[in-house]
Amino acid sequence: VELTVTKADSEPGETVLQVQDLQVLNVHEQLAVHDVSFEVRRGEIVGIAGVQGNGQTELVEALTGLRPAVGGTVEILGEDVTDASPREIHKSSVAHVPEDRQRSGLVLGFTLTENFVLDSYYDEPFSHGVRMDWPKSRERAAELIREFDVRTPSSEVLASNLSGGNQQKVIVAREFGRDVDLVIASQPTRGVDVGSIEFIHDRIVEERDQGAAVLIVSTELDEVMALSDRILVVFDGKIVAEKRPDETSNTELGLYMAGASSDS
Repeated sequence: VELTVTKADSEPGETVLQVQDLQVLNVHEQLAVHDVSFEVRRGEIVGIAGVQGNGQTELVEALTGLRPAVGGTVEILGEDVTDASPREIHKSSVAHVPEDRQRSGLVLGFTLTENFVLDSYYDEPFSHGVRMDWPKSRERAAELIREFDVRTPSSEVLASNLSGGNQQKVIVAREFGRDVDLVIASQPTRGVDVGSIEFIHDRIVEERDQGAAVLIVSTELDEVMALSDRILVVFDGKIVAEKRPDETSNTELGLYMAGASSDS
């Protein structure tokens, strides 16, 4: 099956995400991200291509406040968020689709309503002081289920009972269901069905067209080629090439992913 993404040419605006000389350690306290620098602007999709295990996970975790950086800076709309917490990043109008939906994106033993407010339960209109407003939360869940075509009989179904594609739609709905300036999506369609892939791709492009800056991290080269306006290739924790999809090929990108230098 070949999935094509229909999108107009990008019209990049102001810089939303600015990463400068970023260094991040992995769980073994080894340097996984080496002096990485790049930017993502409004109205464009930047794709990061690479074989899994070349620093992408650590990079995304550093950008979303889940892992501390040991060097360099991260700025969102000119504000230094290098040491910000995940909640502070979220409040900076950032949407994050994590690479592992079941371990990092959802609480499988929670209902869909509870999962839809995971990142906003502490704020109005979903809570007032220490009291949750469950009718308002269920109302919001029903809206997102309709808008993002989540196939479920009820918002009170446990997330564990949904298919992989519908679980991913819940995360996308939660993150895209608000106004954001930056979207960071890691492996956005890993392990989901064809229909869900097409739907998620369309929503990512829609976010770009509405003025968000979008960063996609994927090991699926076809996905990176189809979605991206610019492509950054990572190898061994470093950016080894920057290409436009219409100026490169899967073969060339594959060579860079295997360690070939852009100067060779």
